[in-house]
Amino acid sequence: MHFETAVFNVALLWLLTVPHEFAHAWAATRLGDDTPKREGRLTLYPLAHVDWIGTVILPGLTSLAGAGFLGWGKPVNTNLFKLRWGLKGLALVAVAGPFSNVLFAVVLASVARALLQVWPQVSQFAGQACLLSLYLAIFNLVPVPPLDGSKLLLAARLPVFIYNELARFGLVFLVLAMSAAGLSRWIYWLSVRGVQVIFALLR
Repeated sequence: MHFETAVFNVALLWLLTVPHEFAHAWAATRLGDDTPKREGRLTLYPLAHVDWIGTVILPGLTSLAGAGFLGWGKPVNTNLFKLRWGLKGLALVAVAGPFSNVLFAVVLASVARALLQVWPQVSQFAGQACLLSLYLAIFNLVPVPPLDGSKLLLAARLPVFIYNELARFGLVFLVLAMSAAGLSRWIYWLSVRGVQVIFALLR
């Protein structure tokens, strides 16, 4: 039972969810959809973006059991008919969240390097946060609802009825894929490689 890991992951997920969901809201607003702003999502206030199941309960349980890491923030609602460029705009909104996690990972890696000698505890925390930020970026691109990657299926003209059927079992599929099929190990491996690349570039 990984109690410390669970608490650490949930706290970091909450921290990293804020810029992720804000990026979705900002992108949608820039593309002409005022839905996120009207629903109070165009903000960096943490409670505006928390999904108690996806941000706290599920990541806590999967981390506690050592079954990988599964979690997400409160989805940002968008109106396809208000978005500039329609489905292409939807795809841009979808990738804005993972892209923000990649940028945030670079910032965190810079902090980790800068504080390595003067404040090693904070440097280690920033390094772990960098890894988790990349993990979330890759995980959210998995094309299964409710993750961001599923919106890319719609942008690729996947029939809506197929998408809806996939959404019905999306959470079950994710849990099985992460815990039983080893998807979490692949995402973790890619995240570690990404962290190595970022630190090599900063060096």
